[in-house]
Amino acid sequence: MRYTVCIVVCLTTAILSMGCRGPAASRQDAVSVMVQGGGGFPPELAGTWKANREGWELVIEPDGRIASAVISLGRVRITPGKSQTLATQAGGEGLFEPGPWTVHYDPKTNDLIVKIVVSHVRIEMAEAVLEGTGMDTFAGPISAADGVWQVQWTNFSRYLLRMPDGSLSELATDETYGETIALTFERLLRP
Repeated sequence: MRYTVCIVVCLTTAILSMGCRGPAASRQDAVSVMVQGGGGFPPELAGTWKANREGWELVIEPDGRIASAVISLGRVRITPGKSQTLATQAGGEGLFEPGPWTVHYDPKTNDLIVKIVVSHVRIEMAEAVLEGTGMDTFAGPISAADGVWQVQWTNFSRYLLRMPDGSLSELATDETYGETIALTFERLLRP
């Protein structure tokens, strides 16, 4: 009896302590920020950064975390650590489950690297369904003074398109090299 009470108390304590963290804590942990050589992320790089094409927009916090991103696929805003189901224009649903996101800054070269992982995507399109994963990296020099970030955007994606007749089409980038495009981000807003 004493053993059972002890187990119940321990489990209750463990579950309550996990529950107290809540979704906000997990969202905060969903983005890791690294600064080469130690030190903090430069807060002057914070703001809303929008790409000149492909629909990308990143909201960078003063501590370097990404608060949200408008991704190229579907031009939808997603939040790190938060699964979202959104209505599609065709009347279906799109599910977006972010994976771990990473920010790396080198103060010597002013190079900023951002990695956005979407661990699961499922989009109903008319009668077809697109499902898979994607990882996008943005790497290049950033200038707080000019409000410009010149990047090489590399996309690694692996999707399956399921047609109404049950046939499947694989839509994927090269596993080693991905697909790379030059983009220019401009800062629209400062926090």
